[in-house]
Amino acid sequence: MAVAFLVIPLAGLLIRAPWGDAWEILHGSQAGAALKLSLWTSTVATAISLVVGVPLAWLLARTAFPGLRLVRALVTLPLVLPPVVGGVALLLAFGRNGFLGQFLDQWFGITIPFSPAAVVMAETFVAMPFLVVTVEGALRSADRGFEDAAATLGARRMTVFTRVTLPMVAPSLVAGAVLCWARALGEFGATITFAGNIQGRTQTTPLAVYLLLQSKPDVAIGLSVVLLAVCVAVLVVGLARQSRTSL
Repeated sequence: MAVAFLVIPLAGLLIRAPWGDAWEILHGSQAGAALKLSLWTSTVATAISLVVGVPLAWLLARTAFPGLRLVRALVTLPLVLPPVVGGVALLLAFGRNGFLGQFLDQWFGITIPFSPAAVVMAETFVAMPFLVVTVEGALRSADRGFEDAAATLGARRMTVFTRVTLPMVAPSLVAGAVLCWARALGEFGATITFAGNIQGRTQTTPLAVYLLLQSKPDVAIGLSVVLLAVCVAVLVVGLARQSRTSL
């Protein structure tokens, strides 16, 4: 019953899809630009999440410091926070009148909202916790005996981390990155609030689907199917590789 509940809406989407016009929809100016923007912004957001999220996951899993529970709660907060609220928070922090954005605008002439950089920031804000939570769980359950043995043999901390720790948690790291990328690709609320819906500049695929659904429903459905196919392909390949590595 649970599988049917999840599959039936997707089946309805596939049944109604305008398969005959799929090529024209994909190569349309609005749909094509939105898909390209979504792909590269979600990739950049995932890369940023890997660079800053993996050290954060290690910090949460392997260290103890005052306020650890608070930090962990703040990290996981975007998982339960409505995305539009996250977008409002980003706007109030980095907008032209935000408590940080006003100095960026006055001192450096940098305006973040309603730009591709705002899209990346919104996607990173909502997607990075998926990576952090996944990697933290893997670090907690990893056998630290191998790390202790490497340290006993004279390996430095960075060597132990790159040559022992990362290979042990690599399957979970891949799974976390895949989930992070897919979440960033489908982000809507924070993006439209912080980056707007400017065609060719900040209009990602979910935003284009929402806009086209009101005027060109067939195009919106076709673009939804394309987005669904991309997400399914990435999840199947990434998580299948993670499962084989775990075995």
